[in-house]
Amino acid sequence: MISKQYVSRVSLRRDIVESFERYPFSLPAIKNFEYVDLHPKITYFVGENGSGKSTLLEAIAVSLGFNAEGGTKNFSFGTRRSHSVLDEYLRIAKGVRKPRDGFFLRAESFFNVATEIEKLDEEPSCAPPIINSYGGISLHEQSHGESFLKLMTERFGGQGLYILDEPEAALSPQRQLAVLSRIHDLVEDNSQFIIATHSPILMAYPDACIYQCGKEGIAEIAYEDTEHYKVTRDFLANPKRMLDELMQR
Repeated sequence: MISKQYVSRVSLRRDIVESFERYPFSLPAIKNFEYVDLHPKITYFVGENGSGKSTLLEAIAVSLGFNAEGGTKNFSFGTRRSHSVLDEYLRIAKGVRKPRDGFFLRAESFFNVATEIEKLDEEPSCAPPIINSYGGISLHEQSHGESFLKLMTERFGGQGLYILDEPEAALSPQRQLAVLSRIHDLVEDNSQFIIATHSPILMAYPDACIYQCGKEGIAEIAYEDTEHYKVTRDFLANPKRMLDELMQR
């Protein structure tokens, strides 16, 4: 059966990997990785720092034609070679539908995307300025959080494939709720999201799939079973008790 979602499965071509003792194949999540089936609406990748979730997300984005540092497929800049070779070892199963829109957001390099937009808009052209698609105000003249929100509200147009790496990095809890609402609007407009996150707020979307990246590889996990949810719940239920335990001498 041919899938109608934009991306349905991501597989690792393990047969052509020369060594799983070499980066990035030595990363916990990648070492035992075979494939994941993506949710037609939202797929989350969660896990500890260094587990490999962002490396996998980056490789998926590059395999799909996005710039490694982020942006749309029309961006081709590079401040330095930083991405792994993992994209060369992935097999991406696509559906019959093609997205009309798309974006790869990397929180750590979004500054570079904003700089590239300004650089391109300085070049002589008869086309409208690129920044018009991002609200018309320089992304450098806004806070990191405000520029993230502008990206999602102004640039993301729906019927798209959006790959987001830790979008909560610059967002307050209230802004994370606003982003979650915007994600829902875009999902309702036939969009698909692939998100790596640490945020228990963002991963709470009810109709989604969560994959835990860990020492045993990548496995589906229920929202309430994630460390992010359990630690946050336990802390908010009794912050004094947890702080006392953390600060014991």
